Amino acid sequence: MDLTSLWDYDGSWIRDTIDLAIRIKKEPKAYRGLLSSKVMSMLFMKPSTRTRVSFEAGMGGLGGQAIYLDFRTTNFTKGALKDEIRCLERYCDIIMARVMKNEQITAISEASKVPVINGLCDMFHPCQALADMQTVYEKLRRWDFRLAYVGDGNNVANSLILACSKLGAEISVSTPIGYEPDGDVVEFGLKNGLRLEKEPKAACRGADIVYTDTWVSMGEEQEKDKKLRAFKGYQVDENLLGDAYFMHCLPAIRGQEVTSGVLDSDSSIVYDQAENRMWAQMAVILKLLGKDKQ
Repeated sequence: MDLTSLWDYDGSWIRDTIDLAIRIKKEPKAYRGLLSSKVMSMLFMKPSTRTRVSFEAGMGGLGGQAIYLDFRTTNFTKGALKDEIRCLERYCDIIMARVMKNEQITAISEASKVPVINGLCDMFHPCQALADMQTVYEKLRRWDFRLAYVGDGNNVANSLILACSKLGAEISVSTPIGYEPDGDVVEFGLKNGLRLEKEPKAACRGADIVYTDTWVSMGEEQEKDKKLRAFKGYQVDENLLGDAYFMHCLPAIRGQEVTSGVLDSDSSIVYDQAENRMWAQMAVILKLLGKDKQ
């Protein structure tokens, strides 16, 4: 049982995972020691703040241990990926990998006999979406919400579409031409509450949540000037936000995809999102290891 994306899980599984995350958050002492002697290997092809710290802290909070592996300073740069994973699985109980390509997380999943968690790839960011859904539920206490996503149709957008669609929530997405979410994800979403809007204002009208992400992701630095031109008009400012909550997976580039006024406003719940990465991931780890029944 792996978490490489939300494709393989239905709304019931997502809600159960979030319910567990909320219970752990309310009473963390009740879950200490559940993963005593358990080890997580964390493989990072891309650097991170929230992913690394939230997984390490989460494993520690459950009584387990997390080992950080920088891809560049290991033999993953020399040997075949599947060979290195087959060794890694002998040392640990679960693997989290933050990789460049979806094909890499798929290869890791296929090679490993222990559970694998996708900490991020170019197509999906499932742990972020689970933390986001937890945050929305904590604020609204309902699943029939409407989320508006404005900006780059990237891994975060793909995962949000899958999560909202499976939970029965509405999601509207507005991206520049050429920067739409994945076609298969869009096709699924359009059958399950997704609306595509050309204009950001149309997408945000009536939304409970307005969400954006950085316009230039890691590895896209050479496209910065092109993307900044394409995304002109997609900045989330006070006018676009209206009365909605504001969400961002961070790090945010102030003055680009969002104004400081929005990011620092009372409507901003970005730090709740960041915290919930840890609780949601603790729930995922327990479920994948079969330790979620208390």
